[in-house]
Amino acid sequence: MKANLMSAPKLRVARPTDNIEKLKPFYIDGLGLRLLSEFSDHDGFSGVMIGAPDATYHFEFTHCAGHIAGSAPTQDNLIVFYLPDETAWTRAVMRMQQVGYDPVQSFNLYWDRLGRTFEDADGYRVVLQNAEWG
Repeated sequence: MKANLMSAPKLRVARPTDNIEKLKPFYIDGLGLRLLSEFSDHDGFSGVMIGAPDATYHFEFTHCAGHIAGSAPTQDNLIVFYLPDETAWTRAVMRMQQVGYDPVQSFNLYWDRLGRTFEDADGYRVVLQNAEWG
């Protein structure tokens, strides 16, 4: 049987960073995800995988020794989590704020209507959207 993209593949969102240790509190303590695995000096790369253990997605943040990754190219580079349950959304926003991450104004004000946007140490943004996707 052929695999296709419609059969719920695992999705890895991978990006380089100069700030692995600064990103961990944002994604783990703030967003409530877990450290799934980490590696050190694998052909010059070190990194972490962060996500929810049973989710079909996770994030990989890597650093290559001797290279500068830099920061987000724009304020509109987003990861959006749709949280339709208002109680769950409120808890998620409060958790981010309780660990020291205040919302920032979205570049596209659409995201401020039903959501809150937070910026990580590299300038990449995560939106917690109180809406159903689809």
